[in-house]
Amino acid sequence: QVQLIESGGGLVQAGGSLRLSCAASGRAVSTYAMGWFRQAPGKEREFVATITWSYGNIYYADSVKGRFSISRDNPKNTVYLQMNSLKPEDTAVYYCAATSRTTSRVSLQGAVAYDYWGQGTQVTVSS
Repeated sequence: QVQLIESGGGLVQAGGSLRLSCAASGRAVSTYAMGWFRQAPGKEREFVATITWSYGNIYYADSVKGRFSISRDNPKNTVYLQMNSLKPEDTAVYYCAATSRTTSRVSLQGAVAYDYWGQGTQVTVSS
């Protein structure tokens, strides 16, 4: 079983920064992509960013472009999400996800494309 362990969430003021990390461990799996989703209270889980493991192709939700940056460390099986210029509307539980299936750019922005999920880490941005 693959486990994804997130860290780095917390409370920050608007305009501040946070860096989330997600480390994959457990059964060896050929990872195609790892990404981040978030879910605010009363809202559906939404795509934030994703990166393909071999080629490093990166895709962002429009709402975070220019503010968030996703990166990976292949030897450590870890993906990062650097979040800058945070806004109160970024407040949510952030989930790390991974897939071993070759998937299109469009499909990677949907939760159903991912096989493995972390437990989530809370990010709260105060105004």
